[in-house]
Amino acid sequence: MKFPAGLPIGESWIETPSTAPVIFPYDGSTVAAAPVGTVDLAQQALANALSVRETVGRLSSYVRRNVLQSVHSAVLAARDDFIELLVLETGKPLVDCRVEIDRTLLTLETSAEEVARLHGETVPLDLLPSGEGLLGFWVRKPIGVVVGITGFNYPLLLAAHKIAPAFAAGCPIIIKPAPQTPLATLWLVDLMRSALLEAGAPESAVQLVTGGADVGATLTTNGRIGAVSFTGSAAVGHQIARDAAPTKVLLELGSNSALVVAEDADLDAAADAIIRGGYYASGQACISVQRVIAVESIRAALLEKLGARLPTVTVGDPRDPATRVSALIDPKSTARVRDWVEESVHAGATIAYASDGEVLGPTVLTDVPSGQLAWDEEIFGPVIAVRSVPDIDSALRTVNETRYGLQASVFTSSLDTAFSAIDRLEVGGVVINEVPGFRSDVMPYGGVKDSGIGREGPRFAIEELTTTRMAIIRPRP
Repeated sequence: MKFPAGLPIGESWIETPSTAPVIFPYDGSTVAAAPVGTVDLAQQALANALSVRETVGRLSSYVRRNVLQSVHSAVLAARDDFIELLVLETGKPLVDCRVEIDRTLLTLETSAEEVARLHGETVPLDLLPSGEGLLGFWVRKPIGVVVGITGFNYPLLLAAHKIAPAFAAGCPIIIKPAPQTPLATLWLVDLMRSALLEAGAPESAVQLVTGGADVGATLTTNGRIGAVSFTGSAAVGHQIARDAAPTKVLLELGSNSALVVAEDADLDAAADAIIRGGYYASGQACISVQRVIAVESIRAALLEKLGARLPTVTVGDPRDPATRVSALIDPKSTARVRDWVEESVHAGATIAYASDGEVLGPTVLTDVPSGQLAWDEEIFGPVIAVRSVPDIDSALRTVNETRYGLQASVFTSSLDTAFSAIDRLEVGGVVINEVPGFRSDVMPYGGVKDSGIGREGPRFAIEELTTTRMAIIRPRP
């Protein structure tokens, strides 16, 4: 991790009035001192981004693709160092940080490729007599300055999801990482700005500002920006959407993802998926398994298989390759998850499995009543809630009985059940016989209802960050 001190604003790095420690969640040690931005610095970043908007929008496809390819090569060369840094600042297990860097590389690579596919098409204006003799076509134009705000759980990947498509579309971007995890994003931005400098493009095309809610509000409420892309909680996303209006807002919000197990499912495969999908990233993933909805006839067998697998989930130091669950991002988050579990038990739920220790280990709750936070809301921790229902029809209805709708999965041997789920589930993605957390960075990813609006994935994000411009020409005789 080598980059200048301060924040990358304008064509240089600006020293900040203060710094804050980045803490290794597992043992509380300090990883580094990170610069803390201010409202004044956010305003400077906005002014710089707006000043280069037209220049960035006119960069050739060659330059935009070449810059992204160069950054991909630089991140690949530093892959191991990025992984080490991600483990330290997020506290996520090593295995999950390896996945994060690989997905980041794919996002950069695919965004570079999509530059060549950013084009419009002709329109037959002569479908009406008034259009005879007219030539019509449309092209895509950059939406303008983009403000990207990311969460703490996948800081490098989420930053890449916003930076790479924005630049591919020809938009300057200001990225604001989560206060707990700014380091990997700072490094990525430094690599991006180095590639911009080498290409003769303005470094102001990519800037980064840290800070609190006041900094975020300054960035998102400026009426001259083109779009806000936010990843985080539903409550904050709603506030941003209200405050930013009428600016376009792309929101990737929360979830309480469901995994349905039908009576004809492969129970071993389902149990493996529940363990894998419920506890990766220590449960701090928006599409981790939270609600398991099993048909009553296979409930006992499924719980037995889960019970046999849970002791194999290694809890401990995230730097250990064997670890699958480690400390949550901070003690406050751990206390909140424990409180939600206790509240569920007081309301009638049962703890079917839990592990002792300072680190919150894999937990299974059964029969959590509706109205409890551990069922209704996003728990963002290594906790799974299992409920049984009479049949698959009831299971699909239960999946939809939530304000969220990001992704869901169904384990079944029946094509009828699979296609019924695809047709009926009110989510952005339906996954059959895999974890609901399955995500490829080339697919249109996003949710419905309170899980957000808009889609990520380079191709789809680029479309979100461009506008169509229609051209109508009447040639001279």
